[in-house]
Amino acid sequence: MDWLQALLMGLFQGLTEYLPVSSSGHLAIAGKLLGVEDPDKIMMFTVAVHVATVLSTLVVLYKEIAWLLTGLFKKQTCTTTDSATYGIKCLNAEQNYVINILISMIPVAIIGFCFKDFVEQQFNSLMVVGICLLITALLLSFSYFSKPRMKEHISMLDAFIIGVAQAVAVLPGLSRSGSTIGTGLLLGNKKESLAQFSFIMVIPPILGEALLDVKDICEMGFAASMNGISVTALVVGFITAFITGCVACKWMINLVKRGKMIYFAGYCAIIGISVIIWQICC
Repeated sequence: MDWLQALLMGLFQGLTEYLPVSSSGHLAIAGKLLGVEDPDKIMMFTVAVHVATVLSTLVVLYKEIAWLLTGLFKKQTCTTTDSATYGIKCLNAEQNYVINILISMIPVAIIGFCFKDFVEQQFNSLMVVGICLLITALLLSFSYFSKPRMKEHISMLDAFIIGVAQAVAVLPGLSRSGSTIGTGLLLGNKKESLAQFSFIMVIPPILGEALLDVKDICEMGFAASMNGISVTALVVGFITAFITGCVACKWMINLVKRGKMIYFAGYCAIIGISVIIWQICC
C-alpha cells in the first residue's frame, strides 16, 4: 500500500465511519478498486484508521465525555424523581449513562469473542457488502417514515437493543451508525440524544479490539505485522481518517437533528445494487 492508496482509504474511513453508509463496506469496496486486497495488509491499516476515528470522536464530543467522566464518581444526590427518570435508584444521570454504555457493549462483546472468524471471512465477499447495504437502506427508510413517540431518555432495555444493532452491524455493508441510530428512532428515542449515544458507545469496543490487535502484533513482531505497509502509508491514512472523521462526526450530528438520514437510504440502495450487479457480471 503506497501513500496515495492510504490517503484515499483514510478518506473513505473518516467520512463513512459516522455517515450511515457503512465504513467497513466502503473500505472493502475501496480496497478492491485500489488493488489493496491482501487481508493481512488491510487488517493492520484498518486498525490504524479506526483508532483515528475514535480520536476524532473524543475531540468532537469532548464536552459530553468530560461531563461523563466528572460525574461518574460524583457523590449521589438524586431524588425520587431522578431515579424514576433515569432508571436506577441513587445513581445520577452521568452514572446511568455510563451503565447504558456498558449494557450496549454486551452484544458486540459476544460477537467479538464467539464469531470473530466468521465476521472476518465476510469482508472477502463484496456480495455480502452489497446485500448489507440494501438492508441499511431499508432500516434508514423504516426509521424515517415511522412516527413513534419521542422518549426523553434512553432506557436500559433500549440501550441493550441498540447494542444488538451495533453487534449485527459488524458485518461489512451494515452501517453501524445507521443501525444504532435507526434502531433508536424506531424505539422512540429523541434524535438529539441518539447521535451522541451512538458515537460514544462505539469507543470502548473499537479500543478493546485495537488492544487485542496490539497483543497479536506483539506476538508476531512489528515488522511481520506491517507486512508490506510502509510507516508513511500508516501515518497518512491515520491523519486523513482523523481529520475527515472530525468533519463527518459534526456533520452527522446536525443531519440526525434535522432528520435528513433518508437521503443516505437512497445512496446505500444505489451502491448496494451496483455492487451486487458488479459481482454477478464479473
